[in-house]
Amino acid sequence: MEQSRFGSLPTRIAVAVVAIPLIVWASMVGSYMFFGFVAIISAVALYEFYAMAEKKGAYPLKTLGILGGFVVNGAFMYERIQVEMYSFFEERGVRLSMFSQLQFLLVVLLVFLLLVLLMELFRTKGSATLNAATTVFGVAVISLFFGTLISIRELFPYGFPVPKFFQVGFADEVQLNTITRWGGYTIVSLFATIWMCDTAAYFGGLTFGRHRLFERVSPKKSWEGAIFGFVAALLTMLAARMLVLDYLRVQDALVIGGIVGVFGQIGDLVESRFKRDVGVKDSSAIIPGHGGVYDRFDSLVFVAPIVYLYIDFVVLS
Repeated sequence: MEQSRFGSLPTRIAVAVVAIPLIVWASMVGSYMFFGFVAIISAVALYEFYAMAEKKGAYPLKTLGILGGFVVNGAFMYERIQVEMYSFFEERGVRLSMFSQLQFLLVVLLVFLLLVLLMELFRTKGSATLNAATTVFGVAVISLFFGTLISIRELFPYGFPVPKFFQVGFADEVQLNTITRWGGYTIVSLFATIWMCDTAAYFGGLTFGRHRLFERVSPKKSWEGAIFGFVAALLTMLAARMLVLDYLRVQDALVIGGIVGVFGQIGDLVESRFKRDVGVKDSSAIIPGHGGVYDRFDSLVFVAPIVYLYIDFVVLS
């Protein structure tokens, strides 16, 4: 039994060796490169969610949902796009009047909801209530939540309070480079903390697991594994604070590590509930040894919005 559980480990490691440097690179580059990365994993995870929903008799509007999700992701790049458009048109003597980022996001969501409802008027496939609910729920839980990861990265070039951390009114080139690096390191540290939490929970549970955490949802998960994962998340974020995130206070690192240790594992349980409901082991088989994209980033779905709110409203306020 133990051998079978470790059987896919070489494949998982091989995929990680290729994927992790790409994720780190996109996170450090930021801007539209990072947006593209998040938009891709968000779209694939949403498609997998819709495919699982179809196994329960729903017929979500997959194309509309994925396109809507892409625009929702794009809404979190709105401030950057707005600044670039203002600069472009100002140089040509044109003054623009544009939505705020929140206004734009609300408009996108309202238009999306209206389109879903209008399209269901003309469909005769399955239950209109179930179809519309599944389509909207997928975008809300996956696209919207993934989009907050973009917001975390964009806080640093476009929402960073320079006077609070540098005691100057305007940042010079060196300080701007430092802020940009902090943004990239924050995302990388968040990924690393999630990965360490998952790894510690897996091996801790495998070795010491005796008491089931939530047997009805995920029979193999244990309280012992969850505790190992929680402690690993705290230690990883503390290490990140010491090495690359010196803008964080120790208590901030502990809070963010705690968010990952608790809500990351809840996100994993939520996806496990979805999969158990439809009777599948993985959301897809797109990643060798790992299952689907939603399987690999299910923790991030819950972690990203909470960490975004904490960094924006507490750390950088």
